[in-house]
Amino acid sequence: MSVRVRMAPSPTGEPHIGNVRTAVFNWLFARKMGGRFILRVEDTDRTRYQPETVEVMMDGLRWLGLNWDEGPGLEELQRMGIHPEAAAKYAVGGPCGPYIQSERLDQYREVAAELLERGWAYRCNCTPERLERVRQRQRANKELVMYDRHCRDLPPDTISPHEPHVIRLKVPLEGQTILHDVIKGDVVFENSGIDDQVLLKSDGFPTYHLAVVVDDHGMEITHVIRGDDWIPSTPKRVLIYQALGWQPPVYCHVPLVLATDGKKLGKRHGATSITQFREQGYLSEALFNFLTLVGWAPGGGEEQEIFGRDELIAAFDLFRVNKASAVFSYDKLDWMNGVYIRELAEEALLERLLPFWQRAGLVPDPCPDEERERLRLVVPLVQERLKRLGEVVEWTGFLFGEIEPPPADKLVGKKMTPQESLVALQQARARLAGVESFDAETLEALLRGLADELALKAGSLFGILRWAVTGQQVSPPLFGSLAALGREKTVARLEAAESVLAAAGQGNP
Repeated sequence: MSVRVRMAPSPTGEPHIGNVRTAVFNWLFARKMGGRFILRVEDTDRTRYQPETVEVMMDGLRWLGLNWDEGPGLEELQRMGIHPEAAAKYAVGGPCGPYIQSERLDQYREVAAELLERGWAYRCNCTPERLERVRQRQRANKELVMYDRHCRDLPPDTISPHEPHVIRLKVPLEGQTILHDVIKGDVVFENSGIDDQVLLKSDGFPTYHLAVVVDDHGMEITHVIRGDDWIPSTPKRVLIYQALGWQPPVYCHVPLVLATDGKKLGKRHGATSITQFREQGYLSEALFNFLTLVGWAPGGGEEQEIFGRDELIAAFDLFRVNKASAVFSYDKLDWMNGVYIRELAEEALLERLLPFWQRAGLVPDPCPDEERERLRLVVPLVQERLKRLGEVVEWTGFLFGEIEPPPADKLVGKKMTPQESLVALQQARARLAGVESFDAETLEALLRGLADELALKAGSLFGILRWAVTGQQVSPPLFGSLAALGREKTVARLEAAESVLAAAGQGNP
């Protein structure tokens, strides 16, 4: 039997990064087993439906490298309102479609009717007001909050198929339902505590519980890999499989993703969607590597943390996923992302940095060849320092446009007098204005020589120059920064810094 797994997001917003981690596990398992990874859009929650998130979701998965083998076809995506160009980009299709739930309504209704015939379901016309009164009474009595089965045993013709109603699952009142899970083991539920879940809503749309069973069966899903927060509701689906006489998939509930404080990962901790991670400058290959190791490790005493995609496919073992909750460490992700940034070829890094400079309005789009050549000088200056691509704007902002000259106190070198600092600035400006070649190597030799001539520690001189030219205490390497800034701007900024010292009266003997 070929492995078939799925990611089935609901377009009610962008998928949480915890759900994306689970999608990574699904994808790795499919690739490891030579199986199929299927994308299914679960759009039956019409009250929270956000069609624009479908394209965002698909774009994020593709960016992360989670290419799907089966999924919505061209016409399906176009009927969802996705632009034909984008639809053509993401359309895959497959033999088990439609892959969008709202296009499978007839199948859900047929199965609901079959459950009615088999005595596993019943019609219910309880109003929302009555249901709320029941819940309030149960809460007041500290009872289990669930449907009170008011319509369960009514005579068959009491509720007409033509009047507003829902169809509910008829859960056995006694006995147990057992969930067989390859990670958690057998989980036992008392049937008396399982709600008579709504299967088909009054608008003809299925609830998740019915739709997921029909879809997984129809798409021949072999393994359901998802977060263990789904465990409490799984016995309802186990019962539906039993009622229909279908073979359920193998369940694999993986641990939830928590923040380092032990709480559910949320916006207060940092980015939580693929789009946010992309916008902050995480590399797709770094995020993929990191997510694979959130709740799983290669084992065998293996301490390696940086893996290529093929290595992860070869090493991944679904049945060795940790049982305990997994911790998402942004600090570790930053470290790992920095490792991947440093491994990039300089030209490749330039291409990834360009969009961040352009979004900040520092570089035109498209980027002229002359500007691109200057940026090539910048890339090696920041490559060792970046943890996220987005940091390049802060690191290199001084190279674009004008800066305010720093306060006079910043222009006085360590263990130097104001007069010595002014002389150092003047001398540096004169030397830099006249040097023949304005490259980093030449500038370093020139300025180190000047420090010796002035009997200054090189660090003191360089600190003054860094403040004067970049307006920052910390910057990329000084000499490369000067070369990238260019002679004209460098000399002008040094002159402006001299004026600040003089105006403050700190240049007088």
